[in-house]
Amino acid sequence: MRITKLGEEILRQVAVPVKEEEINDEFRKTIEEMFETMDAANGVGLAAPQVNINKRFFVLTADDDVRRVFVNPQIISTSSEMSDYEEGCLSIPKIYEVIKRPSKVTVQALDENGKKFTIEAEGLLARIIQHENDHLDGIVFIDRGDPEFAKETEETMKKRSKRYLEKIKAKEAKARKIAAKLAAKNK
Repeated sequence: MRITKLGEEILRQVAVPVKEEEINDEFRKTIEEMFETMDAANGVGLAAPQVNINKRFFVLTADDDVRRVFVNPQIISTSSEMSDYEEGCLSIPKIYEVIKRPSKVTVQALDENGKKFTIEAEGLLARIIQHENDHLDGIVFIDRGDPEFAKETEETMKKRSKRYLEKIKAKEAKARKIAAKLAAKNK
């Protein structure tokens, strides 16, 4: 799975709920692929919009190494106590910012089998849940920090995207040139 990057439209869209009939073997296969993608990228959480799926679910593995799936999550309460933590995001690589969030959250969601659960989380688990849940609402972590830093980050990501597209075009042009030479040689 390809991880979407800041600047791609899907990261700013509000994701749509997963329907009960969509929770099936194919859905569970997608969940497994998301865990593999997250692990390969050394992440701790990955939301569906980050792999170009406009649905309300995410996967995570916190410091307890438990793999968790949250389908149609709802944060039903947060603590008044706040904590600061340096966050990063697989969709905004190599950029970090200290973000203030509630220290504890209570969440209701469905698991990958459609079974409802409630979890009270604190520490890193609470932070990951909030970060990934934000993705489902079209919010990225830089939106929760310094507005000037967010603006600079958006510009940085635009430049990265432009360079990436230029590299792809150059590779394609080179491949076409080689193919044309081979075709001419084989005549």
